[in-house]
Amino acid sequence: MNVSPLDLRQQKFRTTLRGLDPVEVAAFLTAAADDYEEAMREADRLRQEVTRLETVVRGHVEQEKSLQNMLLTAQKLADDMRATAEENAIRIVKEAEARSEALIQKAQSRVEDIQRDVDGLMLKKRDAETAMETTIQALQNTLDFVREQDTRDRDDRVVIRRPRLLEAHASVG
Repeated sequence: MNVSPLDLRQQKFRTTLRGLDPVEVAAFLTAAADDYEEAMREADRLRQEVTRLETVVRGHVEQEKSLQNMLLTAQKLADDMRATAEENAIRIVKEAEARSEALIQKAQSRVEDIQRDVDGLMLKKRDAETAMETTIQALQNTLDFVREQDTRDRDDRVVIRRPRLLEAHASVG
């Protein structure tokens, strides 16, 4: 049975000979109606507060879900960035190793070329030294020969021929 505060205020009882004091019953019913009305207002206020708090809680739950999603997204993004950075680092290291290997090979090839050039120049130097020694020896031999010839020519020379001068005088005189 739903009794409203108004029902309590308007309720009438029959009076009997030995019945209750009507003023006391009316005062009690009025007090009960006032308390009941206050309890209903408080219940209504609490229902509104519960509704408001449920809305706030729903908002917080949605924010929490949103934050969780953002955290998951941020974690995934961080993981992806880390993986990408690691892949890039590995790629950069491999490229650097390949470039350094190529530079080392190029430098080694250049060293070999220079060594071949040095070896070739050393051979040319030896050939030039040999040719110079041969030329010097030939010139020494030629000089020795010329000196020997000069010495023989001095020994084999004929004394100045004066007879020609005599023939020139004889034809004059």
